[in-house]
Amino acid sequence: MGKHRSSVDSRIQARIRGKGRGWVFTPADFLDFGSRTAVGLALMRHRQSGLIRQLDRGLYDYPAKHPRFGLLEPSTEAIAQALKGRDASQLQPTGAYAANILGLSEQVPTRTVFLTDGPSRRVDLGKREIVLKRTTTRNMATAGRVSGLVIQALRWLGRRQVDERTVALLQKRLSKDDRRSLAEDVRYAPAWVAEIMRELARSAED
Repeated sequence: MGKHRSSVDSRIQARIRGKGRGWVFTPADFLDFGSRTAVGLALMRHRQSGLIRQLDRGLYDYPAKHPRFGLLEPSTEAIAQALKGRDASQLQPTGAYAANILGLSEQVPTRTVFLTDGPSRRVDLGKREIVLKRTTTRNMATAGRVSGLVIQALRWLGRRQVDERTVALLQKRLSKDDRRSLAEDVRYAPAWVAEIMRELARSAED
């Protein structure tokens, strides 16, 4: 029993170190090494030793270190990917976060909402909050695609705030292939957003 425990511990530690600092993970990332109970106990020991940090229930990271500021907080994207992997679900960034990814806003939200086809979940990280909000199949139709980001970012900005400068920024930010792909998903966008997507798709042919 002790030998098996040592084996699970060492194999988990090797994977954590191999992934590198900044990696965010869940127990599901190690179930090929042992039972959920064995993995959970190993992660508890690694947390107690200071190797890893527990961020929330069932969520951990191998924290990145800064020579001056010490342990750094994990990125929103790293946390989202860990949750996505655990639940085998899709995630769609929304609001200010989607706009920030596309370079349409410099605002870094303290509350980041992802639409998901998996279970709803909230992760509190001090001053930050990450929310997974279960939604309809239609809203998830463009998840993981550029069109999903564009739809969510423009909806957050609002029709009155979107002008020629916004369109020009998207033309500069998105590759020609990205812009062409927008035409395929206009049916999932509000009418005014769909028109902008068509304009961006046409600009890729110039």
